[in-house]
Amino acid sequence: MVFIQVESRRRPGPPWATISIVTLSVLAFFWLASTGSNERLALLARWGTVPAQLFDTSAPLLRQVIELRALRLFSALFVHANWLHLTGNLLFLMIFGLAAERLLGSRRFLALYLIGGGIANLVGAVTLSSAVTPIVGSSGAVSAVVGAYLALFPRSRLGLVLPLGLFLEFVKVPASLLIGFWVLLQLLFTYVGPTFGAVVWWTHIAGFCVGVVMALISRPAIARRLRQ
Repeated sequence: MVFIQVESRRRPGPPWATISIVTLSVLAFFWLASTGSNERLALLARWGTVPAQLFDTSAPLLRQVIELRALRLFSALFVHANWLHLTGNLLFLMIFGLAAERLLGSRRFLALYLIGGGIANLVGAVTLSSAVTPIVGSSGAVSAVVGAYLALFPRSRLGLVLPLGLFLEFVKVPASLLIGFWVLLQLLFTYVGPTFGAVVWWTHIAGFCVGVVMALISRPAIARRLRQ
């Protein structure tokens, strides 16, 4: 877990955006888990981003609106295919999101999560424009949070527990080093990994870039907020 001191005149409120995202994601997962396998697949297709449907220009506009095809870029952020995917995303969200939300403010953080995740899913859909399998999960949005964290806390350090022989050693590593290594892995998997398989790696890269840009743009507003 990361602890970062942020100087501010205002008393920080509860991180309601992160709490709400975690709660909705967990509730959605248990809702899907309570259904049968066929119904679960249908719900994932109903609320996930299906690239072939999103770019189906032959469908009438009214039908596209009724089926909420564009809005699925955002609803897909709250549904996950399995508990491992959910746990990994929420763990990263808690580690990087709490500090980012405190500095950005809850409303701006929520906008970062939704916009970053929506754009990430759109980029993922473009790379798989003919796919009928839905893109689901908050990986793109969480990647946006990681990108924002790096832009907001470039000198922070993350605690790691490493196995050294028979003992476990707690060490602090620059966040920029770990996140940079993570970005390199995403690029590597994009080109040599299962790009068109279970993981849409481009959503991670796109979300990360959007998060960095949105955090940098928000710096003047953050400075005004902290002076209040």
